Amino acid sequence: MFKSATFFRIASDFVMPPLDALEEALQSAPFMPCGATQEESSGWVPPRGNKSTVLVETVGPHVILRLCFERRPLPASAVKDEVDARVEKYKQETGRERVSSKIKKEFKEEAIQALLPRAFTKRSSTTLWIDPVNCFLVVDSGSLAGADKVVSQLIEALSEIPGSRPGLMAKPVQTQMAAGAAMAHWLASREAPVGFTVDRDCELKTPDDQKSTVRYSRHTLEIDEVAEHIASGKVPTQLALTWNERVSFTLTDMAQVKKIKLLDVVLDGVQDNGKDDDGFDTDAAILTGELSALIPDLLEALGGELAADGQATSPATGAAAEPLLAAA
Repeated sequence: MFKSATFFRIASDFVMPPLDALEEALQSAPFMPCGATQEESSGWVPPRGNKSTVLVETVGPHVILRLCFERRPLPASAVKDEVDARVEKYKQETGRERVSSKIKKEFKEEAIQALLPRAFTKRSSTTLWIDPVNCFLVVDSGSLAGADKVVSQLIEALSEIPGSRPGLMAKPVQTQMAAGAAMAHWLASREAPVGFTVDRDCELKTPDDQKSTVRYSRHTLEIDEVAEHIASGKVPTQLALTWNERVSFTLTDMAQVKKIKLLDVVLDGVQDNGKDDDGFDTDAAILTGELSALIPDLLEALGGELAADGQATSPATGAAAEPLLAAA
């Protein structure tokens, strides 16, 4: 269900609207495919899949939503060729040798509109998980920009619910210690944080314009060579970790989680279909249960959340707490 995770902190005074009101708000903004001359479209789809029409799914206190995107990407070379042809025709018809930037801009807009109906569409969907108990919003995206687009549409949908106050305030989680600095410390000291183990995949880059990169794949990282790379100034940008022998994932230098995989100890004993025909409820319950425990541990390993006043906060509630690590 979730392959990646970008974490947002929800303001503690946010009140979750009634589920029927949320359902109605999302039903007013359903996904519709791109029109013939439309570059992109987005809208809400059933998290359970096409066999369902329900846009708001719940597992215990957790709320699961899904936003679908469709785009008509145009190759830049195709647009350029179309614009060049229009410019050449314009020169022949007017006898002018130079074409103003304003006219070229108009030709580009015309070219895009002419090419869009012939472009293939690409469709993708992103799952959101709202944890109102721990005040977290988790987006199945490894890109902060992509996650922001999804959160913005959720905020817009919530704003349409009558009497929904206060509105949703969601900010990306920031930690007391930068993830890159924390990963460098774990690799150099060969000591992972409590509850975690370092696996066999890592990427290190120099923080300069050259971006010199070293990658280790399926390779032990407890070697002098890795420590030497860090000592020379390379910073880990990705590091494979396992949490409590239950969930493996890759942590990025932006404190995002990718390549989430539930391990056998979690899945043992779970029936293939669970309590529902499509397995959605079982999958959602397992994943939200595991991530609800993993997220606070991960934030604690990174020194706790960084509040607006620069103080660390409790990973579970966002309340002020004592800093666990010095800031990077």
